[in-house]
Amino acid sequence: MQSPAALPESTPSSSPAVPAPSGWWAVCLCAAWCGTCGVYRPLFDALAREHPNVHFEWVDIEDDSDLAGDLDVETFPTLLIADGERALFLGPLLPQAPVLARLLTSLQAAAPGGAGAGGEAQEVFERVRAARGA
Repeated sequence: MQSPAALPESTPSSSPAVPAPSGWWAVCLCAAWCGTCGVYRPLFDALAREHPNVHFEWVDIEDDSDLAGDLDVETFPTLLIADGERALFLGPLLPQAPVLARLLTSLQAAAPGGAGAGGEAQEVFERVRAARGA
């Protein structure tokens, strides 16, 4: 799995947020069997409601293996954050809502044109955006 260079009922469905078609994305990569993911899912969904300008997606890496591709997720939850065009973060994150909220805020405040999270992260983001985007 790529190191963090820049960012659960475990069903492959979208979180209950109003998606921003081309705006920011927060994609949680988890698995149905993961207890931590089961605890994190309601927190993730609550953040989605608090941040309607961000498209939140829940991706079960086994049920949605076509979206995860060959990405080797070693720690759950693993988050992918993108600005709508570029994956900016891919990595494990403490399963606490304030941690994700701070990361989103800091990435959104960063100057545009910063380094992306790398090719593998970008490929996963493009598959998720194609499958779940508006």
